[in-house]
Amino acid sequence: MTLSRRWPSAAGLALGYLADRVAGDPRRGHPVAAFGAAATWLESHSYADQQAAGLLHTTALVGAAAGLGVLLERLIADRATATVLSTAAAAWAVLGGRSLSREAATITGQLTTLDLAGARDQVRHLVGRDTAELSAAEVARATVESLAENASDAVVAPLLWGAVAGLPGLLGYRAANTLDAMIGHRSPRYRKFGWAAARLDDLANWVPARVAALAAAAWAPLVGGTAAKTVNVVRRDASQHPSPNAGVVEAAFAGALDVRLGGHNCYQGAIEDRGLLGDGRVVEIADIARASRLAAAVSITALAVAVLFRGRRS
Repeated sequence: MTLSRRWPSAAGLALGYLADRVAGDPRRGHPVAAFGAAATWLESHSYADQQAAGLLHTTALVGAAAGLGVLLERLIADRATATVLSTAAAAWAVLGGRSLSREAATITGQLTTLDLAGARDQVRHLVGRDTAELSAAEVARATVESLAENASDAVVAPLLWGAVAGLPGLLGYRAANTLDAMIGHRSPRYRKFGWAAARLDDLANWVPARVAALAAAAWAPLVGGTAAKTVNVVRRDASQHPSPNAGVVEAAFAGALDVRLGGHNCYQGAIEDRGLLGDGRVVEIADIARASRLAAAVSITALAVAVLFRGRRS
């Protein structure tokens, strides 16, 4: 296979990543928002307090997204320019690294100027916990935890799925991850209906979370940490987190930054123990910027892996 036919999809991943880093999410008509609206509409017709109903709901939506990717790939088969542009557009739509770093920078500015009320409101865009009573240190911790988890969910995972499965991988993964955010939680309404979405997201992120953790360990010296401590914290503490994937990457960031993450969070008035991750100091405002640098390094590593892997198999 010639070089010109091997690399268009890989080049599209790189171009989409660059578009996300430069421009962030599309301002209007975001495809993920359109998918969310479609999922909400379908839920209004398919909801039942049963795991089977949730499984059908999840299968239909994720299958439709992945199927769209298959159709697009067939339409642009052997057309290098179309492959590059289509892959780039899909990657730009599903990646979320730039938007995350912008949110983190905004929160840093608010905390630095003692605008705690503004920071509490802003961090609501990143986390699902109750934020109205958070201290400045708790806002900073929530932001660092979100940077860690979303470096995996919003950058590493879509890039790796794009590398493995092209357009169907990009679109199918983002559909699964979006459904998990919408219905994959343990509220009375979604405990059964959202079960399939939550389990599918766990499965889809199992490898990416561990790739992100390994990359965080490798880049730990960039933020003053060591790879050895990062790995030790992951081995010791990751299993204390209720999520099999978020715990791994958050523990890796805790070890690399030498801070303490996790602990008790409040969700809709109920206290939940997320486990203690790391044995360092309490998170400070300056640690948000350090976590952002680490997340960027992890993302670039994932891009390199994705481009090389996709290029060799395209």
